[in-house]
Amino acid sequence: MWRMARPRKPLLSRDRIVEAAGALVDAEGLEAVSTRRLAAALGVSGPSLYNHFRTKDEILDAVADSVSARVDLSMFEGALDWRVALHDWAHSYRDALSDHPNIVPVLARGPGRRPAGLRLADAVFGAMTAAGWPPAQATRIGALMRYFILGSAVGSFAGGFVDDEAAYDPADYPHLGQAHRLAERRREVDEGAFETGLTALLDGLAIQYEALGG
Repeated sequence: MWRMARPRKPLLSRDRIVEAAGALVDAEGLEAVSTRRLAAALGVSGPSLYNHFRTKDEILDAVADSVSARVDLSMFEGALDWRVALHDWAHSYRDALSDHPNIVPVLARGPGRRPAGLRLADAVFGAMTAAGWPPAQATRIGALMRYFILGSAVGSFAGGFVDDEAAYDPADYPHLGQAHRLAERRREVDEGAFETGLTALLDGLAIQYEALGG
């Protein structure tokens, strides 16, 4: 009995397309993603991608949502204090973005119809209102946290300085004598800055919360 030979490569799927597109974004940025590049990477014809996604923007939305899906939301399901929950969630969110910084501009547009992004927004808003924040303020807190976290993932402060002492002549920059050492301490500086800002942000929210009688 004649049997159809099994395909040498796995059948095309949304997950395979998203994985390939995500790899391109990570390696070369958003502009690297095209149906031609994706089709070549997946070993298929370009038109076959349209069986799963109508446009390039839909593909990038799916890549962005796959990053959002990596953010831990479990802290909003338990009995953690709202401040502790926001702190732990912020670090989980930043960790996910730090691994995929090139997709941040897509995430910055907002969740739109993306399921994981909407679950994220829903979890934060729900936890804040459950803790006693008025709905309008809970919305602002969600927006504020997103601005802060996404902004922290756009670039590295420490990485913006070169490892060359001569670049920072004291005659021109009297306070940057040690700036050339920032690059080698990039992770320490950037993570410390994030924690400093996050603590200040949460301290400020705590004052507002107390004023509400929380």
